[in-house]
Amino acid sequence: MAKRQNEFFKLKDLLQDVYKENKLTKGMQQLLVEEKWGSIMGKGVVSYTQSVTLNGKTLYVKLNSSVLREELSYGKEKIIKMLNEELGEKLISKIVLN
Repeated sequence: MAKRQNEFFKLKDLLQDVYKENKLTKGMQQLLVEEKWGSIMGKGVVSYTQSVTLNGKTLYVKLNSSVLREELSYGKEKIIKMLNEELGEKLISKIVLN
């Protein structure tokens, strides 16, 4: 039987290691971005959102409403800043609204 080590690790650090070893980081980031988009933008915007996709450092958001797309285009920098703050790291540098 293997000897047990008496080192303590944070669960967050252990999960990050598991993500890296199993190449799950991108998938987890995608899920986090989708979740944060919903919580930051609210139910009104989410109801018009078809998809939210993270590709590299670019966030692609597909919307049903051209009026909403135009409104959101004026606040892209603020949206990027809010999402990155919620995510805790600079994951997004550009938003493309379709």
